[in-house]
Amino acid sequence: MPTAPADGPSLARFGLGTAAVGRPGYITLGRDVDLPAERTVEALRQRTHALLDAAYAAGVRYFDTARSYGRAEEFLGGWLDAHPQAAADVVVGSKWGYTYTADWQASGVPVHEVKEHSAAVFDRQIKETRAVLGSRLHVYLVHSVTPDSPALTDRALHDRLAALAAEGVRVGLSTSGPAQAETVRAALEVTADGRPLFAAVQATWNPLETSAAPALAQAHAAGWLVVVKEGMANGRLADRNATGPDTAALRELATRIGTSCDALALAAAAAQPWADVVLSGAATPGQLSSNLAAAELDLTQPQLAALASMAEPAQEYWRTRAALPWA
Repeated sequence: MPTAPADGPSLARFGLGTAAVGRPGYITLGRDVDLPAERTVEALRQRTHALLDAAYAAGVRYFDTARSYGRAEEFLGGWLDAHPQAAADVVVGSKWGYTYTADWQASGVPVHEVKEHSAAVFDRQIKETRAVLGSRLHVYLVHSVTPDSPALTDRALHDRLAALAAEGVRVGLSTSGPAQAETVRAALEVTADGRPLFAAVQATWNPLETSAAPALAQAHAAGWLVVVKEGMANGRLADRNATGPDTAALRELATRIGTSCDALALAAAAAQPWADVVLSGAATPGQLSSNLAAAELDLTQPQLAALASMAEPAQEYWRTRAALPWA
């Protein structure tokens, strides 16, 4: 399992997420130019495989997907089938709890995914995940847990998750929303058969949304795998979008040290002492290469302090995110 080295970020700390390429519609800014005009299943399968090829060649060893990412699990499973040596060398994380409902539509869909954290949904989705990933599932997360989720209290579900953990799968949760820290702290208290149930968390952290950091430090101290998602704030911190006063500190520091805004944002995430893996959500090989340049940056404390001024109130950040269009 990836762990954080003591001497600063390295490429092993960066993973690849498949949310942006496993389905035709998502909320990452700029998808109109990032993806082909004809977003067929085969076109996105080829794009996903090209990204996986490039990421693995660059040293990335953590790949993230989810049941609700359209056909992303299927795409990843096919790539693993075609690359048995790589399959034996990588860590695969997936998530359950959302059902994809957009029927391969990019926009104009009332609901793209439906969340339900019930034992019945787990029973269905673990079978679906196993059907495409087989035994190559290493981390399985309850998708997008909030403090009111039954995933924190349902004992029947906890028994199922504990049984999966007993098979050697690291069980955990992903978080979203302004109460991420509250969710993580509640999850730290959940037990099954007298032992802590969860051992991994995937949470949003970026220079605009830093509120979960203290709780993530607690999770890391408890031995959890901590994976950072949305390190570029769904594209808000990419060079082409980081144009407003809210990102001035990022632009100024990127210019001063001669890097891109996206690499700097991801390097800031990797510099957090509790972060084990930081995900790239790249949709193109060029974006992936730019993202992975973060591994070359060893940010100083004054540089990190310069970015701290960007942090928004959590409620404001998540309101902005909720308003991003699916495209």
